[in-house]
Amino acid sequence: MPGETQALIVIDLQNDFCPGGALAVAGGDEIVPRVNALLDAFPVRVLTQDWHPANHTSFAQNHPGAAPFSTTEMPYGPQVLWPAHCVQGTPGAAFHPGLHADRADLILRKGFRAAIDSYSAFFENDRTTATGLAGYLRERGATHLTFAGLATDFCVAWSAIDAVRAGFGATVLLGACRAIDLNGSLAAARQAMRAAGVELES
Repeated sequence: MPGETQALIVIDLQNDFCPGGALAVAGGDEIVPRVNALLDAFPVRVLTQDWHPANHTSFAQNHPGAAPFSTTEMPYGPQVLWPAHCVQGTPGAAFHPGLHADRADLILRKGFRAAIDSYSAFFENDRTTATGLAGYLRERGATHLTFAGLATDFCVAWSAIDAVRAGFGATVLLGACRAIDLNGSLAAARQAMRAAGVELES
């Protein structure tokens, strides 16, 4: 049983990231039973929820002529243009129905600013606008964070790397995550996580 300084962060286990969703991650729903078991084991439990307005600038449909999964330049750097997903209040933005979301102490919504995307649970993609999660976790006494969820190579990896940057220990349970793997993004994310000091476990 994890100790009182341990927190579980479950990233974006939402319908649109699961099979049949608008931005489906292969096997995304397969992790639900393990995540539920983890939610029962940790003393501090946080769920993040991607929560985009329909006019979000990361959506390809809001850039005339742009193809989904192409890249554009934003004021904060390169941005993948995604299919519209996790639009506020839609069924796709809801948590997977099998997830024991009522076990969470905190649900942190991210990506709600139309002009900037938010992969990380800690910072928007400008790398400076904080979500407030670090402060919450510190006040709860958490020092080591364990990550699960979707997708390994984007929101999970960015969150884990930022956790280390914020002074926390970080472990990613790869078996409790699934990846998009866009143009080699999974291998790159694993390398970046290891380089940042994130522990990778199965």
